[in-house]
Formats: sequence, C-alpha cells, structure tokens
Amino acid sequence: MSEKRMLILPAELTQKINDNRGDLSQAEFIDFLIESHIKEEAKEPKYVTKEEIESLKRDVKKILLQEQKYTTKEEIQAFQQDTKKLLRSFLDFFIGYGLELGKPSPAGDLKELASKLQGLEDDLASEDEGREVKIKWK
Repeated sequence: MSEKRMLILPAELTQKINDNRGDLSQAEFIDFLIESHIKEEAKEPKYVTKEEIESLKRDVKKILLQEQKYTTKEEIQAFQQDTKKLLRSFLDFFIGYGLELGKPSPAGDLKELASKLQGLEDDLASEDEGREVKIKWK
C-alpha cells in the first residue's frame, strides 16, 4: 500500500473540496484534480506562439499581394467601348422593332418634317449673311 502523508489546507479550500467532490473521498478528489491537471499540461498548449503569429502574418501578406489586381486603363477603355456597342445594338434593335411593328408613318409627314427642317436651315444661313451692327458715337 502507498505511504500516507498529511497535507495542511486552509479551511476555505477544504470546504470547496467537500462541496464539489461528490461520492469521492477527499484524497481521491485531490488525486483526480492533480491527475487531470497534469494530463492537461501534457497536451499541446492552447495558446498561439509568436512564431505561429509571424508565419500567419507572412501568409496573409503573400495572399494579399497575389490578390491585388487593379483594372488597367486599357481594360476600362475596352469596357467602355463594349458598353457603347451594346447600347448601339439595343438602340438599333428597338428602332428596327418600332419600324417593323409600329404604326406605319405616312410618307407625307416625313416629307413635311424634312421640308420644315430644310426651311429652318435656309433661314439660318440667310440671317447670318445679312446681319449688320451699327454703332453710334456721341
């Protein structure tokens, strides 16, 4: 059998042991606590070491540097051109669709509009030539 020794504990600690030991004796409960604590220490530490933090920082920096891809000026211009082409195709489609399915416009309306525009154009051209400015000096 094992050798026995006496351990002197504060009364508060003895009371905590008695409150939490359940069916175990005081000696068995203290032995259980010590054994579980030793097993826990034998496991790997639950904290992160400085070396692990530094390696994680390096890995994150590598990933960030690899993922930083910015749009170049040429790519933006190509995007703008493609967008303009897309808008033109939509416009062509809807104009064509309107002409195909819309009300047939009488040819007289189109000719009348063209003649009005031509008349306005002629009036503007004639006004530019005939304008004079007179200045009076006193």
